[in-house]
Amino acid sequence: MTLTIRNMVCDRCKRVVREELEKLGLTVNRVELGEVDVDQLPSAISLEAVRETLQANGFDLVEDRKQSLVEYMKILIINEIQHLKGERLATENYSAFLERKLGYEYSYLSGLFSASEGHTLEKYIIALKIEKVKEWLRYDELTLSEIAWRLGYSSVQHLSNQFRQVTGQTPGQFRKATQVERRPLDSI
Repeated sequence: MTLTIRNMVCDRCKRVVREELEKLGLTVNRVELGEVDVDQLPSAISLEAVRETLQANGFDLVEDRKQSLVEYMKILIINEIQHLKGERLATENYSAFLERKLGYEYSYLSGLFSASEGHTLEKYIIALKIEKVKEWLRYDELTLSEIAWRLGYSSVQHLSNQFRQVTGQTPGQFRKATQVERRPLDSI
């Protein structure tokens, strides 16, 4: 049985979900971002108990097929931007990548995402990229040119303009700031 779980964005999330489901008495076979394979639920454990356990830890159970597709889109994008999985071809934009991975036209995926999340898929991708830029700026290990290249920006200027639009400050101002605001990925 596969469970789709909202708000799983990192390896720690996978560990917490595994531990909590095993504490409930489930046999967990596989855990990936947004998805867990378990043996059938024992009669003593209800789906509602699973939901409550997940919600107590900041996650949620997704039972709707369309919502599951939205969560899978988010996972694919997070994996590419935050975890640098590299499944997206160098010549491929995100719309073509999602079409290839999911087998649906981008217009359908984009509409589904917007209806579910209240903002466009493009804004979501930009927000994730900006959070990754913030992370790298704080580490101060990469130049802005290296950051722009790694995230697929056409130029440093494009990255800087987008960063300023989203954050209200330049990358240089952000790098120098002592108080830094970063958003958790599950709130984007």
